[in-house]
Amino acid sequence: MGSRLRENPRRLLECWCEVVGPQGEGGRPPWISQKFPSTYTDEEVLKSVPQFTFPCPFENTTIQHFSFVLTSLDSKWTYGFCRHAPGSHTALVLLSHLPWHEIFYKLLNHLADLRGGDDPGDLTACLQSVYKAPVPTPGSEVTIPYASNKFFVGTCPDHYKLPTIPENRNLLEYYNAVDVENMVAIFASMLFERRIIITSRRVSRLSACVQAANLVLWPMQWQHIFIPVLPQHLVDYLLAPMPFLIGVASGLLTKVQMEDIGEAVILDADANTVSSPFQDTASLPQEVTATLRRNLRSAHNTIGDGVARAFLRALVQLIGNYKEALQFREDDKKITFCRERFVALRPLAMQSFAEKLLQLQIFQQFIGRDFSDSIQETNIRRLELEVNLLGERSGSKVKQQYWQFVTSVRKDGGAIIKTMKSKSPFKHLRSNEPSTNPAVKSAVKSVTKGGKQVKEKGRQTYKEFRGRLRDLQQLREDPRTSPSWVNGEGVMQKKPRSAPTSPTITRRPRSAVGGARGFVVKTTYKRATQVNSRDDRNRKYDLIEGNSGLMSPASTDSLSTPSPQSLDLMGVYWG
Repeated sequence: MGSRLRENPRRLLECWCEVVGPQGEGGRPPWISQKFPSTYTDEEVLKSVPQFTFPCPFENTTIQHFSFVLTSLDSKWTYGFCRHAPGSHTALVLLSHLPWHEIFYKLLNHLADLRGGDDPGDLTACLQSVYKAPVPTPGSEVTIPYASNKFFVGTCPDHYKLPTIPENRNLLEYYNAVDVENMVAIFASMLFERRIIITSRRVSRLSACVQAANLVLWPMQWQHIFIPVLPQHLVDYLLAPMPFLIGVASGLLTKVQMEDIGEAVILDADANTVSSPFQDTASLPQEVTATLRRNLRSAHNTIGDGVARAFLRALVQLIGNYKEALQFREDDKKITFCRERFVALRPLAMQSFAEKLLQLQIFQQFIGRDFSDSIQETNIRRLELEVNLLGERSGSKVKQQYWQFVTSVRKDGGAIIKTMKSKSPFKHLRSNEPSTNPAVKSAVKSVTKGGKQVKEKGRQTYKEFRGRLRDLQQLREDPRTSPSWVNGEGVMQKKPRSAPTSPTITRRPRSAVGGARGFVVKTTYKRATQVNSRDDRNRKYDLIEGNSGLMSPASTDSLSTPSPQSLDLMGVYWG
């Protein structure tokens, strides 16, 4: 089963009716006195309209608007919008496939004014123009001309978007009549598909609360008996053993034996009370209900789509990652829903509810939707958008909580350190006061002795570092020298100063520029053991030739060394 709404309705208005009320007890039942167009011949709908327009006796001291729905064989809804005026024996009704309560209520008021006006032809002219007008885009302004320089102007609600307050009359009435705790209770009972009764003395409030309760279930939809205002002749529906969401006028409900109804959740919209034999709210994950309550109580959510979005976020927490349980079957090329994976993906505290959720028809309809249903697909895309937005907000919230934590630590850290300093047994070290505690004296001596050792070690490290800087400077001036602490790849290595071994420079034979042949010389250097003269002070290493034995500093003059011009620098590598 897909969306309850029809795709691509042909017209804005299907039919207009004037219905005469019942003629007292035992008299003639309500009937249709006139309709437009006369070609509308859906007898099943026309037969039901009078009974739903005058469902039961009710108080009518002010103009009241309410709606009902008629379900076709293909499970699609036809909406009926009614207007009752005080003291009138008739009511006006509009039938449409569009759930646009606000614009149709406004149109009913406009038609009522024309019906009581001076020119009776204006009513027919207006109905003809509205009937022939193309279906306007949801959310757009509509202007329908009729007669001579007369217009009907209204705003079409966008049923693809979340309802807003105060624009959506049903949600506004529901939010004003029912407090947060009871709205959460009805929401939970709908998720568990209970038998739910909403009652009120006023049919306008009754219809609005039932419609709004179903509205906040979006993008899921109630899949069971749905009657915003129960006609008296259908009172036996209250005894049905299957789930239902029914609005019952208070006067009619008093005529029903509650023992016969059995277990049912009852919301009194006038008294703002809920009676239930179930613990549905407690059965929902606590994190979900806590967030939902907080969002509904938030002051900035009372205007705009805040109320509807609060319920949507609760559903996102419950079913938001359902797509991760979708699997593609290679054999028949179909996408299937893995129930076990859906449960396993939930947090441990939510897995019990997830198992129950899999048994609910509203969820089965949601995951088994018809992908050719464009209305349903639009709802799903908006749900996924909300999932992404909620993820971004959650990430931002985590960041905000982190920075609040950091700020708190910075703020409180100073106080903690001050407290530690004031209570420290070593505070006399800062105030130069002697300590009488033997343990403290021993600790002070150990710290002082260790500090001296660290200081001496620091001096030695500094001297060694200065020596290495001098070695690097000489190596830069004379590349033939290589300090002992540089390995063959030019990487520093730790070696004792007394181990003067160094890498070997090897020059491989290869063709030099201009055809000159290279040569191979293995040469090592070690630190001079003695400096005897001013000239010798600059010679820090003795040359050791691999084939000639050890040479003293004085004998290095006789060493045959190629001139820098004849070196093939490209053939030199570190051995």
